[in-house]
Amino acid sequence: MEIILKKDVEYVGFADDVVTVKNGYGRNCLIPQKLAILATPSAKKVLAENLKQRAHREQKAVDDANKIAELLKALEIKISSKSGDGGKLFGSVNNADVAEAIAKGGQSLEKKFITVAGGNVKRAGKYTAKVRLHRSVVIDLPFEVVGEK
Repeated sequence: MEIILKKDVEYVGFADDVVTVKNGYGRNCLIPQKLAILATPSAKKVLAENLKQRAHREQKAVDDANKIAELLKALEIKISSKSGDGGKLFGSVNNADVAEAIAKGGQSLEKKFITVAGGNVKRAGKYTAKVRLHRSVVIDLPFEVVGEK
């Protein structure tokens, strides 16, 4: 029996896969639990169209993320913070501060998409942060922490 899986099924396949299973397993287990549907020619056409649309949306999202990445790479990010002797900061600079500096540059990003190496920066200097714009688009964004007395 040929079926189209609606959800991931352990030892059988992943969602939207067309798989062949034994008749009893498909008819008595997978289809009644709404884990799969019968793979008729019309269902296969619908699946193919859905996969095509999903691939198109995914490609558009990647293209948009790449455009934003180019804009972010053009930004010079400087974060000023109060510091003591030797460039040691009072407090620290974290991903929220980097997101705020990016917002001042004209792009808005949520802080959860930004990762600062080590979590916090406690000294003045130049650092990089990883910015995840999409699953497949991750950039290293340089920024500078400037100490104010």
